[in-house]
Amino acid sequence: MQKMWSGRFSTQTSSLLDQFNASIMFDRKLYAEDIEGSVAHARMLCAQGILNSDELNQIETGMAQVREEIASDRFEWRIGDEDLHMAIEKRLTEIIGEAGKKLHTARSRNDQVAVDFRRFVLRKNSELILQLKALIQVLIDLAKPHTHTLLPGMTHLQHAQPINFAFHLMAYAAMFKRDIERFESSHKRNNFSPLGCAALAGTPHNIDRSMTAQELGFESVSINCLDTVSDRDFALEILFNISTMMMHISRMAEELVLWSSYEFRFVELSDAYSTGSSIMPQKKNPDVPELLRGKTGRVFGNLIGLLTVMKGLPLAYNKDTQEDKEGVFDSVETAQISLEILKEALSTMTIKPQYMYQACKVGHLSATDLADYLVQHCGIPFREAHHITGRAVAKAETMGIDLSDMDFETLHVIDERIRKNVLDYLSIEHSMNARTSEGGTATLRTMEQIIYFENYLKD
Repeated sequence: MQKMWSGRFSTQTSSLLDQFNASIMFDRKLYAEDIEGSVAHARMLCAQGILNSDELNQIETGMAQVREEIASDRFEWRIGDEDLHMAIEKRLTEIIGEAGKKLHTARSRNDQVAVDFRRFVLRKNSELILQLKALIQVLIDLAKPHTHTLLPGMTHLQHAQPINFAFHLMAYAAMFKRDIERFESSHKRNNFSPLGCAALAGTPHNIDRSMTAQELGFESVSINCLDTVSDRDFALEILFNISTMMMHISRMAEELVLWSSYEFRFVELSDAYSTGSSIMPQKKNPDVPELLRGKTGRVFGNLIGLLTVMKGLPLAYNKDTQEDKEGVFDSVETAQISLEILKEALSTMTIKPQYMYQACKVGHLSATDLADYLVQHCGIPFREAHHITGRAVAKAETMGIDLSDMDFETLHVIDERIRKNVLDYLSIEHSMNARTSEGGTATLRTMEQIIYFENYLKD
């Protein structure tokens, strides 16, 4: 099969090279971006007098037919065409004849693939932002009824201080907000058109790069053509942003696995988003959060893969960068289904406040409050207060009770400076609501955080 670039060659390429060299079986995902870019290029060529209006009309009509053939699965993808650019241009020429051969004037596959891939990534940035916002909305909806629901806050996975469940959910909202900001920043930084850079050095044809940039929705044109055709920072950025986002998802998934176990029983995942065992009929497995954890490793691998491809490439375009797309396609698909299923799993799970409260009564969560009380009400230096509190915790352990349930008489024996009002400060509810510093867990502060995220989503 003769290649469209074969004029310089005296023999046909081997079928093995065709298989090894071709990207058409995966880069055809970019067909919409490729056709849109070609139409914009043709309109610019016409505006510059390089094509006439009849040729432009033929190209636009032919491209519409090609797009319809691809969308309806009637397009024949041939591995010998190498990539989607050659396949589409070849089919266009079959449909409209000579005018199709003029389309490639003043461009190269180097800037063509750069504009296609960049627009795909920018579009996916926007889609992921919308999905993240929908996930934050679910967290807000879950949080609103639970600003008083007590939950053991943990460090080192050990009981530390009482918080409320809504406060915990807002921590993830803050994470996902940062993810949104990374996608937004990347979009702004990379929203520049490569079209018109041609192979690497620009073109002698009288083109208007600004026209095609505007036609395709870019903010402006790229600055340096040599950099532009070999730049894949935009692809690396979406891979990094997805990896960070999936790391956040994985952290939430880990807690869902723990919380849904019999040891915690803080939540119960819906039957619709759980699975069973092939041998143990009593099992209800948290496969959704487990898969979310597992898929995080997958997207990490895609990021490292492309970093490795790019690390030693000289300017400008090199065939190595053909390896840039499959990892991005995979990570984007993984991210989008992960966000959707996490949203649904959270929306349908049952929250069990009674077990959260029971857990708060284990581990002496109000110990810090006793130390703070000794400092604020008894004038005891914090280091001494810390020691006294440690003795009180040790006494509670020997009594088999939680510090929050200790009586005044026992506390007074430990240190005579302790007053009767200490019991007010040892309750779990007081402990949670005492943390009124900005960003704290007190119900009032948690409600402020919920309002903040609600307003953020409205902007």
